[in-house]
Amino acid sequence: MNRERTINIVIGGEAGQGLVTVGGLLSKALVRSGYSICVNQSYQSRIRGGHNTFEIRTGTDEITAPQEKIDLLVALTNETIDIHAGLLGTGSLTVVDAAQNASCKTCFHVPYKELANARSMNIAALGVVSCLLGLDEELIAGIVNESFGKKHPETAEENRAALTKSYEWTKANNSRFEKLPQAPKREGRLMMNGNDAVALGALAAGVKFYAFYPMTPSTSIGLNLASWAKKAGLVVEQAEDEIAAINMAIGASFAGAPAMVATSGGGFALMVEAVSLSGMTETPIVIVMGQRPAPATGLPTRTEQSDLEFVLHSGHGEFPRAVYAPGTVEECFWLTHRAFHTAEKFQGPVFVMTDQFLADTFRAVAPFDLSKYPAVRAGAPLDDIKTPYMRHRFTESGVSPRLLPGFTKHLVVTDSDEHTEDGHITEDLSVRKLMVEKRLKKMKGMMKETVAPELAGVKKADLLFVSWGSTKGSVVDAAAALKAKGQNVSTLHFSQVWPLVPEQFVSALEGAKRVVCVEGNASGQFARLIRRETGFEIKEHVRRYDGLPITPEYIIRNIPPPL
Repeated sequence: MNRERTINIVIGGEAGQGLVTVGGLLSKALVRSGYSICVNQSYQSRIRGGHNTFEIRTGTDEITAPQEKIDLLVALTNETIDIHAGLLGTGSLTVVDAAQNASCKTCFHVPYKELANARSMNIAALGVVSCLLGLDEELIAGIVNESFGKKHPETAEENRAALTKSYEWTKANNSRFEKLPQAPKREGRLMMNGNDAVALGALAAGVKFYAFYPMTPSTSIGLNLASWAKKAGLVVEQAEDEIAAINMAIGASFAGAPAMVATSGGGFALMVEAVSLSGMTETPIVIVMGQRPAPATGLPTRTEQSDLEFVLHSGHGEFPRAVYAPGTVEECFWLTHRAFHTAEKFQGPVFVMTDQFLADTFRAVAPFDLSKYPAVRAGAPLDDIKTPYMRHRFTESGVSPRLLPGFTKHLVVTDSDEHTEDGHITEDLSVRKLMVEKRLKKMKGMMKETVAPELAGVKKADLLFVSWGSTKGSVVDAAAALKAKGQNVSTLHFSQVWPLVPEQFVSALEGAKRVVCVEGNASGQFARLIRRETGFEIKEHVRRYDGLPITPEYIIRNIPPPL
């Protein structure tokens, strides 16, 4: 978090002013220049107006979390200055339009009207910021042309002229802001956010059917997949509601097409009956749950981790499930890929839990080696089939060979009512008992393949942070800051939150002098889950539930005093 290592840039203004355009182009330029980034987007649920921000923390080292202190504030409105003034420090700079008549100690007044016409004003702002950071003008020009050249060739010359004037003016007038240090040479990297990575992970796994009803923050997963649908040979269906979406996906999966749906809390509330249908019929389905503050509509464009217990207990009855909770953009990719294989292997619902922060957070990511991520193969090989074929045959593992209807001579039968081994409805209570036990047996196999929590540091730490999902980067950063002050701090992060295997982590909990659980909800849902499954009570907590992401500074400020 020190100034020498990173620069935190915040672009603030109203929706419709183009701050996302400027931020996106700047982020891409930073990645191509060899810098690391962590982007945090904060926006209100409206088309125009309100106060939104696009925050980019950048530097030469790997960046794992956002930060609160602002080094470079690009204020498109005076309100932005008022809101963020308290986060500016020594050496900070506030870039404002000279026409705004803003007055502040850190203000750097830019005469945008002299540098560009109304259509190219955002490009002028991009040029000023890029020059302040020391980015190459030709690189910026190339990225601008990539983004607008084909769609709006008539503005290409205007944009180039605005960029050149902005660089010239900034070089002549800037004497206060320190440029970024030289970036190391890196192999080509990708700029993507959590939703991009989820979509790519699904594609690598061989998804063939995706159904959704648009709901923030998961909508862009469907838009990503739709853009690749033709090349990848998959069907993307925008359904009339979430009930239809998940039932379509279950039907597609039953027929042999690896399938996925994505939604948020309110949409998932409509899906829970179908989750049980997947469990009863033993049909694979991957469900992405993009969390946001609730109940009801809540804060639809903000972030939270308050749906863990909802997902754990969704659907009526008892049946197995796995729940992954990526902590990074890379984990969004490989855990989504893994979810497809888990769903296929154990024949049931598997969840990937993200949230608005992770969904919208852009990072610089090394290209994925797809040879390590084979596509899922739907259905069992015919060599494994005993005759007569019975879809729900009792087995030692609880997993029955799954044939796809219409692909073999065998009849594939299942039912949403309790059923016999051959899939036909039954009210034989002795069969009912055996079927419940058969399905639950699959949990033993899931537990053997559970992703172990990541312990960073020593087992017998003075302070152990426990976290799950998107809080990973901030917890790691907070621990590093405390270690730098001489404290003995370790972290224990869970990227799979169900099933839990106590043998993987209880010794770390018991060995620490203090254990603090960090999570984005008001009731400590993950800490409660650990206590339920292990008997270990985490008594100290850092929780956030105001709709903003947990930052390293927030964690350090809110560590409870020793008990």
